[in-house]
Formats: sequence, structure tokens, C-alpha cells
Amino acid sequence: MIEFNRSNKYIDAALNGRATRQDLIASNLANVDTPYYRSRDIHFEEMLAQEAHKEFNRHREQKLSMASSSEMHLQPRDRGPQKPVLFYRDGHMARNDGNTVDLDVETSELSKNGVMYDALISARRKNNAIFHAVVDAGRNL
Repeated sequence: MIEFNRSNKYIDAALNGRATRQDLIASNLANVDTPYYRSRDIHFEEMLAQEAHKEFNRHREQKLSMASSSEMHLQPRDRGPQKPVLFYRDGHMARNDGNTVDLDVETSELSKNGVMYDALISARRKNNAIFHAVVDAGRNL
């Protein structure tokens, strides 16, 4: 597949992360009355920002190479991109039944996640519109 814009893959990854987060928040809301249920969330923004900095060379990372005295030594492996971190949102006081879901927090996170999802969709559409405008302008030449 031809890649016309380097930011599209990060927009797609952010959309996938937002969809996963939407599912987790919906699961938390569905289990608001389940005893001993612990609300869950996901961190993906930091990982995505680190990968974007690498791609766009905003953060110049100096890497120290490992010295070896023989060609038979094993070379270090690149761990690749990190995975998003799933965590329990335990900063809120548990109710008497041990449930940590706070309805106010979950609904505000749900709406915030929806706004971010819509912003990513708008960014993706704008990127596509710019590409199509360039192609259309090239046809008219």
C-alpha cells in the first residue's frame, strides 16, 4: 500500500486506541452494580506520542551502541513499539460492595473520549481532502 501521509497511520492508531477506550468505559458503566468490580482504563497516548516523535524526528534520540569483542556475540534485539497499558482506575473510593466504578467519572471520560474520537475523524478527513485537492489540481494542469 502506498503511504501518502505519514500521519495517517498515527491517526488510525489513535482511532483504534479511542475505540478500545470506549469499549472499556462502556464495560465499566455496564458493571456499575457488579460487586467487587474494579473500573478499568487504558493508557495509549504516551506510547503513541513516543512513536510519533520517532517518526517525525522531533525528539532526537542518541543511542549508545553495544561494544563487542567478537562477531559471535549476540546483538541486542529491538523491542519494537510498546503496547498500551491496561490499568485499574483505583483512585476512587470503593463502595461497600467493593465496586470502584464512579458514574460521574465514567460519563465524563466517555464524553471526553467521544470528543477526541470526533477530532481524530476530522483530522483524517482534512488530510484526505488535502490529498484529493492536490490530485484534482494536478488533473487540471
